[in-house]
Amino acid sequence: MEMQIIRFPDPKDFDRLLARPVIDKVTLESDVRKILEAVKAEGDEAVRRFTLSLDKISSPVIQIGEEDFIRAEKNISEELKASMKLAKDNVEKFHRTQRELPQEIEIQKGVTCWRKSIAIERVGLYIPGGSAPLFSTVLMLGVPAAIAGCKEIILCTPPSKDGLINPAILYAARLVGIKKVFCIGGAQAIGAMAYGTKTVPRVYKIFGPGNQYVTAAKKLVNADGVSIDMPAGPSELAILADRFCVPAFVAADLLSQAEHGTDSQVILVSDEEEIISCVNSELKSQLELLPRKDIAAKALQNSKVFLVGSMEDGMNLINAYAPEHLILACKDSDKLAEKVVNAGSVFLGNYSCESAGDYASGTNHTLPTNGFARAYSGVSLDSFLKKVTFQRLTEEGLMEIGKAIEIMAEAEGLQAHKNAVSIRLKKS
Repeated sequence: MEMQIIRFPDPKDFDRLLARPVIDKVTLESDVRKILEAVKAEGDEAVRRFTLSLDKISSPVIQIGEEDFIRAEKNISEELKASMKLAKDNVEKFHRTQRELPQEIEIQKGVTCWRKSIAIERVGLYIPGGSAPLFSTVLMLGVPAAIAGCKEIILCTPPSKDGLINPAILYAARLVGIKKVFCIGGAQAIGAMAYGTKTVPRVYKIFGPGNQYVTAAKKLVNADGVSIDMPAGPSELAILADRFCVPAFVAADLLSQAEHGTDSQVILVSDEEEIISCVNSELKSQLELLPRKDIAAKALQNSKVFLVGSMEDGMNLINAYAPEHLILACKDSDKLAEKVVNAGSVFLGNYSCESAGDYASGTNHTLPTNGFARAYSGVSLDSFLKKVTFQRLTEEGLMEIGKAIEIMAEAEGLQAHKNAVSIRLKKS
């Protein structure tokens, strides 16, 4: 399986050449909207009905009990527990550094302003649990939610074929202090968290990746007034590689993202034809050894290789693509990193594999995809906080700025705004 090679692309063709895989959004959103409307109207009954029809689970137990957490912990190896604790500690260390203390600023005499971070009270986390149960995402979302101080954190994840939740997901939830876990997947889970049911609390913001149905559901409930972490879609990776890269490493990184799903996309950008040839050779041999090789092979059909004239040309192409993940497998990776404008998370050098960020280096792996890195950041501590501004004006402070406020309010034709100042100045 070789990816399509495009040599020396013209910047005017970037939009066409860098297009992501397309899905039928009209039909998708119509189907998802029906699910959301049913959950909003019927609550738990609709959730159970969709779990039966879509997940083929006849008697779903929506909320997970204490005995399920205990059973899950017994089914997790000590080696995996230790690995998850290491990852949790690193994610915690990185996200704790993002805390800000309120700082009062005297703008001018008698006028003081400040900003305070306040946790979103109720948040909902969606964790995919199908062929690849993403228990690592529990850590990525649960840790900053706990640091932020969110009062209520609920988690929804789909049942496996036996009707149970993957034990690693439940163990990770308990590890980060999440107590309310619901066995619900797909668009119906997003609807339950967005609108609330008798069993599932309504939340104020929804986080987490998912398939195209989950993504569409998040966008629709967002339009209905429920906040979401970011627009997201299939996973993606771009690699900029020069002759100092290790082709086997590059191929392994490309495949690590390609195995996520058939609609994932990876791109390789290099100024060396020989590197491209070596990477393609490695892709063929490594692909054959993967349990999910059929998925990865289909993803590679959506993927491309670009031969460029220089590293500068390569960076221009990558910034136009705005990848979720970017690996700079180059000699001057630190210098090139300064030229990154659009990317969700960046990995520098031959040993900074994207898998490190997915699991245990400390950065968050919930990132903008589909070009949204042009305007969105990945999940951070700030994602779970509201920034509320405060101000305190003394009589002297209002005297200092009052005349300017009156003039500006009158110029906008807002007499009541002016009066709110004038009445105070007259009393002074």
